[in-house]
Formats: sequence, structure tokens, C-alpha cells
Amino acid sequence: MQSANVNRATPYLFLAPAALVMAVALLYPIGYMIYASFLDWNPSQRIGEAEFVGLRNYINLLGDAAFRESFYVTLKFATVVVSLEMVLGVGLALLLDRNIRGMSVLRTLFILPMMIAPIVVGLMWRYMYHPSVGVFNRTLKSLGLDPIPWLSDGNWAFASVVIADIWQWTPFIFILSLAALQSLPQSAMEAARIDGATGWQQVIYIKLPLMMPVLIVTLLLRLIDAFKVLEVILVLTNGGPGLSTEILSLRISRTASEFRELGEAAAMSNYLLILLVILTFAMFAYNKATEARTARLRKAAEEDV
Repeated sequence: MQSANVNRATPYLFLAPAALVMAVALLYPIGYMIYASFLDWNPSQRIGEAEFVGLRNYINLLGDAAFRESFYVTLKFATVVVSLEMVLGVGLALLLDRNIRGMSVLRTLFILPMMIAPIVVGLMWRYMYHPSVGVFNRTLKSLGLDPIPWLSDGNWAFASVVIADIWQWTPFIFILSLAALQSLPQSAMEAARIDGATGWQQVIYIKLPLMMPVLIVTLLLRLIDAFKVLEVILVLTNGGPGLSTEILSLRISRTASEFRELGEAAAMSNYLLILLVILTFAMFAYNKATEARTARLRKAAEEDV
């Protein structure tokens, strides 16, 4: 009995050092940030010298119109870019999931944008959006059309950062969607073709339902990343004009570095963390239900064959 207990505990003993390091690396910064959010703290003080103010930072933020606007811009940005990236990425994966000459080259070209550093992406798009020498406005002028104030108008500036993010991160959705497509059981596809299903019917009733667990995880990863995006927007617009593109991560950085309010910046970070935790748990709960449905679909497809 004792030997059996030791054997069961052995894998956990081997995992314990790595788990301890990960726990410290994860929990200590979070705990430090939570503690800092209860302080009136600026960079000229040690954290032990800062005044404890309780929930004042959180309450003040709820009444701060600029914070609420940044929170709204963040939600809008994440919703728009992730929705469009999912549609484009999955659509490209469905389009390129076939054996055609040169398709491997096209797949490689599609993933190049996500390999470029975000700062470089921001600079590249900033040059293209330039009001006088940018490629977009020069093209419009050559066609006899008026130039567009890409980065000087609030609505156009928001659209500009959305376009840049979509260009860079749609390949991420494409790669994971294509991998999910290529792992689907061929028996299900063959059974659908034998039953006379058209291409669209196979996509809607077979491929997408079977891909759903992977798509949900992909959606969650992109949502988390979209809420944290910083460099591209910092280079393109620096949050302007006004607050039209100031997402929460940029406001947190500005509050800590420019306004020197470390406690308030920590409280903002915690609001963002709470939102991401809620989204994560909701997505995992939905993913669990989807995996059960997918398992039933796979089983039914195998029985049909």
C-alpha cells in the first residue's frame, strides 16, 4: 500500500519544483500589484512609505470620465479586431485547405506579418498613413479623390489602428484554424460527401462544429492579446486624437510614467485583470460544452462510416 502511494506521488514530486517557480513568478507580481492598488504611491517613494488609501483608487477610477472612455475604447477595439480577424482567418484557412500548386508558398506568405515586431509594424503603417507622402493618400490623389485624415481624425484613427492590427494578427487565426482543419477526421468528410452534402453544408454542419474547441481557444488567446496591445497604437497615434484610440494598456502606462500615480495605475491593471479572468472562465465553460458536442459529432461520424 505504501509503495503504491509513493508511485502515485512520484509524478507530482517531479513537477513540484517547476510548479513552485511558476507559482512564485505568477502570484508574486499579481499580489504586489493588488497591494500597490491600495496605496497612494509615486515613484519618488519606497512602497513601504506610501500611504494606504484602501479602495480610494478604485472608486476614483469609476468616477473618472477619461478612464471610462479608455475602457470603452478597449472593449470596442478588442471586439472589432477579434471579430474581423476570426472571420478572415477562418475564411482563409477554409480557402487554402486544398492541394493546389504553390499553396505552400501562399501559406508561408500569409504568416509573415505576425513575425514582424509590433514597433516595426507601427512605424510601417504610420508611413503608409502619412497625409502627404503615404501610399494610401498618394493613391487617392492619383485617382482624383480627396486625401483621408488617417491619423488626425478620431474615427479614421480608430479605423487605422484596427486595420494595422488585423493585418498583423489575422495570420495567427489562420495558422490555428488551418491546423484544426487538417486534423479533422476524413471519415466525417467522406460520410458527408456520400450523403450528398455540398461544400457549404460540409463547412457549416461538419467542419466548423468539429473545429469549435480550437476556435474557442484561439478566440480567447486573441481576446487576451487584444486587450493588452500597446506598441502599435503607441507608435501610430499615441492614443489620439483626443482619447479616440487610447486603450487601457496605454492609459495605464501613461498614468504610471507621466502622471506618476503608481497606485492608480495598479488599480487600472486590476480592473483589466478582472475583466480578462471573467472572459477566460466564460470561454472555458463554453469550450467544455462545445468539446462534449464535438465528441458526439465525431462518434456519430465514425458510426456512419
